[in-house]
Amino acid sequence: MGILDGKVALVTGAGLGLGRIEALALAEAGASVIVNDLGSGLDGEGSDEAPANDVVREIEAAGGKAAAAFGDVSDWEDARRIVRQAVDQFGDLNIVLNNAGIQRDGMIVKMTEDQFDSVMRVHVKGHFAMIKHTMDYWREKSKAEGGEPLYGRLISTASDSFMMGNLGQPNYAAAKAAIAHLTLSAARECQRFGATANVILPRARTRMTMSGPWASIFAEPEDGSFDAFAPEHIGPLAVWVASPHAANVSGQLIQLWGKHIRVFAAPTAALDHENEQPWNVDELQKVLGPFFEGKKPIEDGFALPMM
Repeated sequence: MGILDGKVALVTGAGLGLGRIEALALAEAGASVIVNDLGSGLDGEGSDEAPANDVVREIEAAGGKAAAAFGDVSDWEDARRIVRQAVDQFGDLNIVLNNAGIQRDGMIVKMTEDQFDSVMRVHVKGHFAMIKHTMDYWREKSKAEGGEPLYGRLISTASDSFMMGNLGQPNYAAAKAAIAHLTLSAARECQRFGATANVILPRARTRMTMSGPWASIFAEPEDGSFDAFAPEHIGPLAVWVASPHAANVSGQLIQLWGKHIRVFAAPTAALDHENEQPWNVDELQKVLGPFFEGKKPIEDGFALPMM
């Protein structure tokens, strides 16, 4: 018996990389899996049905149940059809793991409008469209069942790049910030159905990390030592968050790499001061001047330290 026996999962961007690992892990745990992937390049161009079909065959060869879905998650009607396919094909939809994304890096001064819009569209609208149509299904199911709590897990994929403010990836960092807060909002809304929504922040070797500014850090070790950034490490986290173990876990940001796991707390104020009189420039200087004196720009700000 698998911990996800009888559950239906949908994984976007599941043809390659992390999405593939997560789809395989969910299937191994007993879930029937809809494998969504357009098979496009890292920049979002082109399409190929082979990656999604290959993952389906892997799952079926291992004795699991799976089906491919080729719609574009950032297309409103495609997203609706992908959700409906899961329900029609396997009878329900319990777990949605949003993983689809693209990367089009560049410095702000050189970034084009299309570079920015395309990354925001796939990452942010793609997550939103899948969450929206899934929650529509859950709401109707909950109403039909008299408001009884249902088994629902929304899992979004972000990155700590939004907390670092990665140089050369302003569109990607902005998209991941939006995903994190979209999911926190979804967690509050879907709680009434008995469902949860969480964000995982994987540090793993993928097409994105190997083509970005961190390629040397995420590279496979040549000396055969422990591979902390192997994408396979992320599979168990996806299963745990999707499982009954995490029934009371919602609105969380969880990061994993190698043997390390980290749960982020809510941001806290570094300075919280109530003044005795209304603010003016001189009064602000009395409080902010000493506070910022000696602090390094960026390094001592909100952003996490760079890796």
